Amino acid sequence: MYVHSILKAKGSDVATIAPDATVEAAARRLAERGIGALVVSRDASRPEGMLSERDIARGVAVYGAKTGALPVAELMSVDVVTCRPDDDIAAIMTVMTARRMRHLPVMQDGRMCGIVSIGDAVKARLEEIENEAAAMREYIVNA
Repeated sequence: MYVHSILKAKGSDVATIAPDATVEAAARRLAERGIGALVVSRDASRPEGMLSERDIARGVAVYGAKTGALPVAELMSVDVVTCRPDDDIAAIMTVMTARRMRHLPVMQDGRMCGIVSIGDAVKARLEEIENEAAAMREYIVNA
């Protein structure tokens, strides 16, 4: 199973925020959308960073009440790992686990075309395993 199958099911909407937006605005957007991370991008097509709930929590630990007024660029992770629609889901799960990342922007032709979370990947992988088990049961019953 591949990343494009996740995007087909969930769509290609990517929540972004500009690097000069405030952390307060970012936290509000995360809460409104019920998501755990935003892609930091000036043009909504190329990722410059990622800002997660975890980044905000670390910011509060360091900066306290001033955190909300900081620009997103102060707290974002700049080492953005991406994937492609034709990447294997098991492979991206390995990367996400090894790098302790929960979200990967999906890139195609130099532009973001979606985002996958570890939850998306686990769900897709479980569906794949269930389908394989059902096919095996059917084979055994009909053999």
